[in-house]
Amino acid sequence: MSNKPSVLFICQHNSGRSQMAEAYLNRMADGTLHIESAELDPAKRVNPLVVQVMKEEGFDLSTKKPQRVFDLFKTGRLFSHVITVCYDFESKCPVFPGITKRWHWPFPDPAKVTGSEAEKLKKVREIRGQIKRWLSDPPEGGLSFKGLISE
Repeated sequence: MSNKPSVLFICQHNSGRSQMAEAYLNRMADGTLHIESAELDPAKRVNPLVVQVMKEEGFDLSTKKPQRVFDLFKTGRLFSHVITVCYDFESKCPVFPGITKRWHWPFPDPAKVTGSEAEKLKKVREIRGQIKRWLSDPPEGGLSFKGLISE
């Protein structure tokens, strides 16, 4: 791993929130950070609703594979910043040695949206918007990714 600051986003199945956050931060950082996302129990694929709404923003997540947190750990990867993005998952998240910063920023789960297809897409777009806003302008006391990118 390089000397770049490293960020790991963790969510329940690595099929929605963490994938969106990883995509947006990769775009923002433009190669200045090492960014990944993972989970303890990864889904088989990224949520199709997430793939669709991220495509609207110019991201192709259709070939992204969810990955297991412990697989990253077993290969010796360490992260300077770990961010969990699930409402009910903080207690199950692994502890990574060497972490200098850890945050919990919960977002609704795209896999749990209900309604018609149009209603589901609307709700997933709202989640996408929350994640995008949080990365661009974090709440007071949150990690400023702009500051991290300029390190």
